[in-house]
Amino acid sequence: MKQTLQVPILSTPQQRHPGHRPGTSILSVRNLTVGYESGRALDNISFELVTGERMAVVGPNGAGKSTLFKAIAGLLKPDTGKVSVFGEDPGGHFCISYLPQHNHVDWNFPVTVRDVVMMGRTRKIGFLRRASGNDHAIVSNAIETVGLSDFAMRQISQLSGGQQQRMFIARALAQEADLMLMDEPVTGLDTPSQTELFAVLDALRLQQVTVMIALHDLKLAASSFDRVMLLKRRLIGIGKPDEVFTRENLNQAYGDRIQVEVNGSEIPFIDETCCGEEEHEHA
Repeated sequence: MKQTLQVPILSTPQQRHPGHRPGTSILSVRNLTVGYESGRALDNISFELVTGERMAVVGPNGAGKSTLFKAIAGLLKPDTGKVSVFGEDPGGHFCISYLPQHNHVDWNFPVTVRDVVMMGRTRKIGFLRRASGNDHAIVSNAIETVGLSDFAMRQISQLSGGQQQRMFIARALAQEADLMLMDEPVTGLDTPSQTELFAVLDALRLQQVTVMIALHDLKLAASSFDRVMLLKRRLIGIGKPDEVFTRENLNQAYGDRIQVEVNGSEIPFIDETCCGEEEHEHA
């Protein structure tokens, strides 16, 4: 079902966060290495993102996708290397929104959709201050943008999977995020819910929100994203899907689990049945 979505009033990163350095990449990752006791989760990763683009991050279970997102969000300290958001350390930014995997959320916690979206305003408001009329207006606009106005007072466990993902996008909108990191947001969603989710992501392009999404579905990555990143602890490839999804690259990432077919556009894909496990990463 195609939705017509209202775009929030503030439409560019410079309007939302005037302190951002002009002319700098929204995200720059240089020689990023992250390790756990069991070994390296990421090994010497380097790339940049362009403001407003949509990138899919794909790879087998345990490839380091969640670790990469946590390092970008400032939740994990790298062993070596550097992450910069608009030229600054990510820990100093309000503009990064991290949406974790569905199973990392306590859905029985007694909060409503509006409560969760208001959490996006917390760092701007301050913990001991009350939300202003402007804060409430921004939250209402964010909820309306993702099509959840009729569900604003619902407890979060009463939402469908697609509605729960849109609620977190609304929280990011209320936060006025410029960079949105979404970890496996389409897992478990039916086709209509996926369509609704991508309708919201299409609306985010109009306000130049940059989106990185971790996926297992390579067909979806190839059809719905500007660029793709193929990851297996190290960066195997990054670029247009037909440049990255080659037989050689996919064999490096997935080994003998891969079942390759070539469609009319000559892009090989993995059979999705090999990717049904949860992401097995530390932290």
